[in-house]
Amino acid sequence: MLDTIKGWLHRYLSDSEALVLLLLLVAGFAIILTMGNMLAPVFAALVLAFLMQGVVNWLQSRGLGHNWSVTLVFVLFVTVLVVALFLLVPLVWQQVSSLLNELPKMVNHGQAWVRELPEHFPAFISEAETAAVTESINGMIAGLGQWALSFSLANLTNVMALLVYLILVPILVLFFLKDKDLLLDWIGNQLPKRRRVINQVANEMNSQIANYIRGKAIEIVIVGGVSFVLFALMGLNYAVLLATLVGFSVVIPYIGATVVTIPIALIGLFQWGFGQQFTILMIAYLFIQALDGNVLVPLLFSEAVNLHPVAIIIAVLVFGGFWGFWGVFFAIPLATLLKAVMNAWPRVQDVGVKT
Repeated sequence: MLDTIKGWLHRYLSDSEALVLLLLLVAGFAIILTMGNMLAPVFAALVLAFLMQGVVNWLQSRGLGHNWSVTLVFVLFVTVLVVALFLLVPLVWQQVSSLLNELPKMVNHGQAWVRELPEHFPAFISEAETAAVTESINGMIAGLGQWALSFSLANLTNVMALLVYLILVPILVLFFLKDKDLLLDWIGNQLPKRRRVINQVANEMNSQIANYIRGKAIEIVIVGGVSFVLFALMGLNYAVLLATLVGFSVVIPYIGATVVTIPIALIGLFQWGFGQQFTILMIAYLFIQALDGNVLVPLLFSEAVNLHPVAIIIAVLVFGGFWGFWGVFFAIPLATLLKAVMNAWPRVQDVGVKT
């Protein structure tokens, strides 16, 4: 047993570059787990900087200077941020409030529909079972009301933190774009001179993360925008809110699309019942999801490292449990990082280590 352990350590950890890479990975994950919430503005700014760096590069390739390119892109970013804060966010919040106000009425209709089930399907469901379902629904609604109250009260204390983030994030984005080369040189000076493996992993991950973040941003806009057009044309209630949910659901592979289908189906059902409009809504929505999964995703993420769906789901669950929203968002890049590390990890052949 001791020989086996020594042989494994000799094979995978005898190279000094492997030890440095291992220490960097452990330190990075330790920082995320212990200070992830405190550093949330930094991570958000990094994501946005990655997203906009491609536009900066494109402007520079057209002959515009670095400073002018950064200034133009930053002004565009601030404009989009202001529009979102003063137009989209209030509209979504208004629809959330309206939905919460209408929720009791929707619940009463749902309970009445459940109570009628024994009359239509007496062989499959009894009145006692419908009563149990109704009581369970009441308990869920009561819990939802308590959660909404505690959520609103808790967020009152976070208003100042949100305002600070709204100031910090744009400033950090500006510096990340403006001083990218300076920051990368400083980081490189802190690393060992001999870092072939680290450079190999870093180069692979740089293209992967940039491709992933930009692709996800484009996917959110396209899927959310097309969904809004569908919902608005059909006259579905809370179209902006539901389209926003559909857009951001693509952040969570496989799981997000399944979860967001529930509120769309319920609101369509309560608005129209089991009719032609409800059927058209669900067919069109499922068609959008099919196009996203089979056409849009392969186009946007053609350069991404292939990961098995099981690996993606496990990564979402694990990293999301450790790091919340950011863990879910970065689940695929982090899983890709682990795969890149395993592929680049230096190994030596077993030579029969003696005790």
